[in-house]
Amino acid sequence: MKPTLFILAAGMGSRYGGLKQLDGVGPGGDTIMDYSVYDALRAGFGKIVFVIRHDFEKEFIEKVVSKYEGHIPVEVVFQDINNLPGDYKPNPERVKPWGTNHAVLMGKDVIKEPFAVINADDYYGVDSFKILADFLRSVEGKRDCYCMVGFNIQNTLSENGGVSRGLCSVNENGNLTGVKECHGIEKKDGKLIQVVDGENVEFPADGTVSMNMWGFTPDYFDYSVESFLRFLADHHDDLKSEFYIPTVVNELIEGGKVDLKVLETPSKWFGVTYAADRPATVEQFRKLTDEGVYPEKLF
Repeated sequence: MKPTLFILAAGMGSRYGGLKQLDGVGPGGDTIMDYSVYDALRAGFGKIVFVIRHDFEKEFIEKVVSKYEGHIPVEVVFQDINNLPGDYKPNPERVKPWGTNHAVLMGKDVIKEPFAVINADDYYGVDSFKILADFLRSVEGKRDCYCMVGFNIQNTLSENGGVSRGLCSVNENGNLTGVKECHGIEKKDGKLIQVVDGENVEFPADGTVSMNMWGFTPDYFDYSVESFLRFLADHHDDLKSEFYIPTVVNELIEGGKVDLKVLETPSKWFGVTYAADRPATVEQFRKLTDEGVYPEKLF
């Protein structure tokens, strides 16, 4: 059975302004998601699952899902703040989504095979999908076999402001030992800095970071439900607390339940963290097309 690609597309780009997932940035009007789907097809993925919100379902299906018909099976699931396990109910004043691992949980009923998780608005590169697909094929029928595609921090920066990245700790066996969320990372005066408690401090120049490109076997869903129930016991009435993928991953690693391989990629990330990033992203896709990495029109 071929692995599945699970794309997190429920978020609105608050800094970018609008549904950046539907913004055509390629020479033929393709979105960043289209490039991910195209790369996933070439790498051997067999199905795409999108998690979105109900309020842009019609537009999303018309503009995105329809173009993949005849190329690869697609399913759509929905992230809803009211969709909680057990008897928990959110604070009626809450409007903020529950975070990335809550979004992942929405795929529990439709994904039964090893699967990858990526963001909708990040370009990960051809090599990253090949590396990830190879790993997922190797763990079919197994459990507790996870991975993360790790990027060199230098390949993930924006020229238009600081970025948030998960700094990875990796042991001598190439396994992840933890992910620490870092904010405001950018180059200043030739050095990498991050913002810690309002102060600029140095960031490791050769650091391996997470760009939210993960690989899991399906047992991850059961672990996630257990972890989310513990999270909700403390935070179900909060207005802003979020349940992230690294929250679950760190719990499982610290508890000795899983090994999670860090798969290094030479690919360079790019995307539209800020509106000012868009012209450079358009130019990058134009260049890749001119080099023959992609056709003028993907689908």
